[in-house]
Amino acid sequence: MKRSCLKYFLLYLVIFLPLYVAADNVKSIGVPYVQNYRKSVYLSGNQNWSIAKDKQGIMYFGNAQGLLSYDGKYWQQYKMPNQQIVRSVATGNDGVIYVGSFGEFGYWKVVDKRLKYFSLINLIPKQHKMTDEIWKIYVDGKRVIFQSFTTIYIYEHKKISVIKSTGSFLFLHKVDQRFIVEELGKGLFELKDYKLAPLNNIGQPLPESILSILPYKNGQLLIGTSKAGLFLYDGQRYTPFKTPANTFLQTYQLNNGVQVFSKYYAYGTILNGLIIIDQDGNIVQQINKSSGLQNNTVLSIYADNEQNLWTGLDNGIDRIELNSPLYFYFDKTGMFGTVYSSLIYNNKIYLGTNQGLFSSPWVDGKGQHFKPFNFKLIPHSQGQVWDLSLIDGQLLCGHNDGTFSVNDNTIEKVSSISGGWTIKKLNDDYLIQGTYTGLVLYKKDAGRWKYFYKIENFKEPSRYIEQDSKGDIWVSHAYRGLYKLTLSPDFKKVINVKYYDERNGLPSSYNVNLFTLENKLLYSSDKGFLTFDEISNRFTPYEILNKFIGSFANSNKVINAGNKKYWFINHGKMALVNFAQPGKIDIDSNRFSVLDGRMVQYYENISKISDQIYLISVDDGFVIYNANEPKTNKKISLPSVLIRKIEDITDTYATISEVGNTESAIEIPFGRNNIRVSYTLPYYRQAKIKFQYFLEGYSKQWSDWSTASQKDFTNLEGGNYKFLVRAKIDDQTLSETTAFEFTVLPPFYASKWAFGFYLILLIILLYIGKKLYEKKLLRDQLAITAKIQAEKEIFLKKEAETTEKQIVKLQTEKLHAELAGKSRELANSAMSLVYKNELLKKISEEIIKLKDEHGKKLSEDQLRRIQKVIDEGMNDDRDWNLFENSFNEAHESFFKKLKANHPDLVPNDLKLCAYLHMNMSSKELASLLNITLRGVEIRRYRLRKKLNVPHDKNLVEFLMEL
Repeated sequence: MKRSCLKYFLLYLVIFLPLYVAADNVKSIGVPYVQNYRKSVYLSGNQNWSIAKDKQGIMYFGNAQGLLSYDGKYWQQYKMPNQQIVRSVATGNDGVIYVGSFGEFGYWKVVDKRLKYFSLINLIPKQHKMTDEIWKIYVDGKRVIFQSFTTIYIYEHKKISVIKSTGSFLFLHKVDQRFIVEELGKGLFELKDYKLAPLNNIGQPLPESILSILPYKNGQLLIGTSKAGLFLYDGQRYTPFKTPANTFLQTYQLNNGVQVFSKYYAYGTILNGLIIIDQDGNIVQQINKSSGLQNNTVLSIYADNEQNLWTGLDNGIDRIELNSPLYFYFDKTGMFGTVYSSLIYNNKIYLGTNQGLFSSPWVDGKGQHFKPFNFKLIPHSQGQVWDLSLIDGQLLCGHNDGTFSVNDNTIEKVSSISGGWTIKKLNDDYLIQGTYTGLVLYKKDAGRWKYFYKIENFKEPSRYIEQDSKGDIWVSHAYRGLYKLTLSPDFKKVINVKYYDERNGLPSSYNVNLFTLENKLLYSSDKGFLTFDEISNRFTPYEILNKFIGSFANSNKVINAGNKKYWFINHGKMALVNFAQPGKIDIDSNRFSVLDGRMVQYYENISKISDQIYLISVDDGFVIYNANEPKTNKKISLPSVLIRKIEDITDTYATISEVGNTESAIEIPFGRNNIRVSYTLPYYRQAKIKFQYFLEGYSKQWSDWSTASQKDFTNLEGGNYKFLVRAKIDDQTLSETTAFEFTVLPPFYASKWAFGFYLILLIILLYIGKKLYEKKLLRDQLAITAKIQAEKEIFLKKEAETTEKQIVKLQTEKLHAELAGKSRELANSAMSLVYKNELLKKISEEIIKLKDEHGKKLSEDQLRRIQKVIDEGMNDDRDWNLFENSFNEAHESFFKKLKANHPDLVPNDLKLCAYLHMNMSSKELASLLNITLRGVEIRRYRLRKKLNVPHDKNLVEFLMEL
């Protein structure tokens, strides 16, 4: 037995050592973490009759609807040939799973990438007909033992040997390397080879219905009976094991048992869950439906090598994490409602809830006796309790109706001011409390804290209060913002109030809380922690702290845990942060992930019981955290990641393989080259598991770490692939890499047969091509002759077309030359008119200066006649008519377009348009039109309006584009 214990101990140390070195003790306060697997989760029958675990870490359950497997992520059900209930299950080192049911037993084995069942009943000798159920299966080296109530079947070397009972067997038990069975009415027998030998007994006979036989110290056996309790067997006689557990086991009917940590024994019952006892028979733990189990009837029990205790229930499956640092107490009856605060004082545990203040005797867990809590409401405490604080040996209760002093199971009102949210020491003589309506002072009187004064000049709700190094009081409320108060010397009134919001650097006025961290005031916000600078009167991000604590930089609450440790609570998620080592911050959050979302938001409460034990308030109870297990730097060896189901997801879902890698290669048709790979880590304790994968031949690098346990690959090209995956738990411990190889077959047109066909086809095509080419040469000779004749005709035709085009080109060039000549003539004509008009104008000016022989100016009448002649010469329509004819020849469509678009234009407007079209200057226009420059501008302006020329368009450009 000692060698067996040593073997299991070494296996435990080397392979499945937890992340921290544990004391291997079952605590007797609260209950360990119980994970419920409901029928709605595993989607199979209610009852689970047996439990086993294979070498890969996969759990198997004998279920009312068949064999049930669980790998930490995925559940799978396998039906028996005739839909029988699986009563027993065992696993072999070769990956075979043995099962037994009514009239049937055999094994499941991977064949053709799927788990397939093989019956063994055809190997039973014909004279031994099987008519009952297999209740126990044990794998003993190369032989497998199946036991029913009438027969023991031994399967070895593909043969079955039969051992019959003269009466009836109850159950076969394996104790170390021994196999012991009860034959009803005759006592216990040991199976040796293929014979049953009775155990020695010189004393009183053992009561019937033996349901458990376990190894005990000094080579003894600890025997559990259905209704008579426990017995010890020393090899000679049976002795009643008189323990406190006997009454419980007799009352609630022991059903099965298993050894735990080599020094504890867990017994499942029919009527009241299970108990765990030590070697002296003391009950150290009791777990039933009221404390976490789904059902009180334990049909099967199994202790694995990861400190998990599995229970197959009459309705469901539960996993109990025995050596967890977290132990729980939940109010399943709803007696005390939601817990807002908890504290231990004078060997009593107090719970402040929304229904009042409750207390129960506190058991520190150092003893070996399990004592359940018995909470009772303290009289006159009904209502909302916000805070429990132990200050200088006095327990104060902040209540909706005021503040009370708690003494044992009685309370005494200290203050009638409602809403005692938080209370803290102001100095040795005063306490300050935040309430619904401001701040309250308490003063010590005869060693007791008594109400003293309601601080004046501040009536805002005060959820959090802290005192800074200058003695100022900081107050925050989730919806009112942040205040800094300066108190008078006697603390009775506020003499200065400063309010802080976004103008002072706060991200928002809401959800800003304040805490003291290592004697430094911190301000929490949704954007991270802040510090306050007195000089600039502004808040700035605490970059160093925010960077080191990552996601917990957004924590809404910080609670002192002592010894430079602090609880950071980020909206329901919690971490224990250690600042003990300078320059290094140790963050432990993964072990508390099971509590995510279970604390009362914004009213989270964690009380320190001792240097190692903390009391954590949760919605419907409390959790005891025992930090007594120091961490170790030694890395553990995790189980390997398992490749589970491989699925074809091309159009409809189809399973390619149920078990990942198999002996036969996995080949995937090219037309079905969209696959899904599912994988898992068979690690069952509470931990944050992340995966990383890499597909050789497809990916360029490892993926990011993710909690996803499956990956889809689409449109895979033909070729060989290797899928690599690894896992890590709690962002610390890395598993080995698991590889899964598969091949995507090339498309049919790229296969070897296709290439052979292509070669034959190429030869045939070359031969046909040769014949066709010879025929083509003959046709081409005839075609070339015809083509030469046709090309000659085409050449002559093109020559004629080229000559015709040259004639047209010459005519066009002639017309352009004529047009250019006419344009020059028109310009010369216009310039002649300008010159003529300017000359006449100068003559007119000179005539005015003329004098007669007497030196007198000419008479007005003479000047008028001469001026008339000059004016007639300047306004001679013949000049315009000549100019108009020349203009029309050069610009034949100008006046047509102008008159068509603007029929309201008068002749003078047309003249101006023509001159402007020739880009004449204002001076030249004035001479041609015989008007002043001012007149030209006026006429241009009027013309723009008539033509509706846009403001950003030049008039000359407009007319030239017409």
